Amino acid sequence: MRNFVLAVSTMVGPIIGAGIFGMPYVVAMSGIIPGLFYFIVLTFVVVYLHLFFGEICLRTEGKHRLVGYAQIYLGAWGKLFASFVLLFVLLGTLLAYLILAGDFLVVSLGSVFPFSATEYTLLFTALGTFFVIKGRQLIAKAEFLLNIGIFAAIFLIAFFALPAVRVENFPMLDMPSMFLPFGVIFFALIGWEAIPEVASFIKDTKSNISLAKVIVVATLIAAALCFVFTAIVVGVSGIHTTQDAFAGLVQFLGERIVGFGALLGVFAIASSFLVIANYMKNALRHDFAIPTAVAVLLTVGVPLFLFLVGFRQFISVIGIVGIVAAAAQGMLMIAILKKAKQAGQRKPEFSTPFSRPLIYFISFILLGGALADLFL
Repeated sequence: MRNFVLAVSTMVGPIIGAGIFGMPYVVAMSGIIPGLFYFIVLTFVVVYLHLFFGEICLRTEGKHRLVGYAQIYLGAWGKLFASFVLLFVLLGTLLAYLILAGDFLVVSLGSVFPFSATEYTLLFTALGTFFVIKGRQLIAKAEFLLNIGIFAAIFLIAFFALPAVRVENFPMLDMPSMFLPFGVIFFALIGWEAIPEVASFIKDTKSNISLAKVIVVATLIAAALCFVFTAIVVGVSGIHTTQDAFAGLVQFLGERIVGFGALLGVFAIASSFLVIANYMKNALRHDFAIPTAVAVLLTVGVPLFLFLVGFRQFISVIGIVGIVAAAAQGMLMIAILKKAKQAGQRKPEFSTPFSRPLIYFISFILLGGALADLFL
């Protein structure tokens, strides 16, 4: 039981990231009916995509990531496509963290240190760059404590906000914005980068644990936390819900409570930023043979450049990243699993259903939702 809980927590942590803070805004804008629909449908789709990736891991010898699996089963073009998509998603995610970090620091520390969001973002970037240069060993020492931040922030806000929830604050439906939640909610629910780590944990501990069960339970727990947090924030702030979730709560809960919650949120963002930045730095070094100094400069410098030239709309950024992840990475995963089922290197501990109706349905949701969110 202990190893099962550890395995689930290993996967839940990476899923619950910056995306959860954007969900209340898109649900408040589109209405509770579209929001609930996206929660249910995308949770179903993401559970299957996570299971697909889990089966790919189990069918393949050695330790790989999505780019590696694309190369093994789809060849050189698969690796190239997966690499560019991955870099786009990672850069977009890092940009989202820079935007959110500045906003959160203004909410939490602005009354004491009256810096602008841009100045706070520059400070956050400088500290983050130091840790990225030092590498994984130093990041790992800070990661555990920082990971506590996001869960503490969610439960703190939920505890103080629950009595202030009002039914009349839930909008039912706003037709012009009904497709807005797709990319943001998908971005918030995906966590397939953690699946190889969970598979390795189960193997290393020689546990009699079902990876499929861990994936399903972890995804559902993460989705439930996202739903509860979203419902409470929207129930309190209604049409005043802001893109970062916290700023709109100040007038209802007071500066101290919201400020402390936002500060915990900064710790959580820092944890995710460091892990993803270090991952990208190493991907540039090993997969593209880029020198370490240049890899660090690209990893931190590109998102910062995009931020400074005006890409500062948090919801727009994670929405676009979610759309690309759904349309490109989701479909890529389906293509890889199809090949892996035919030419896998070992017999997996579980096999995910792969019927045509299921694949057509998932593909329709991924591509249709992405196109609707992008153009409608």
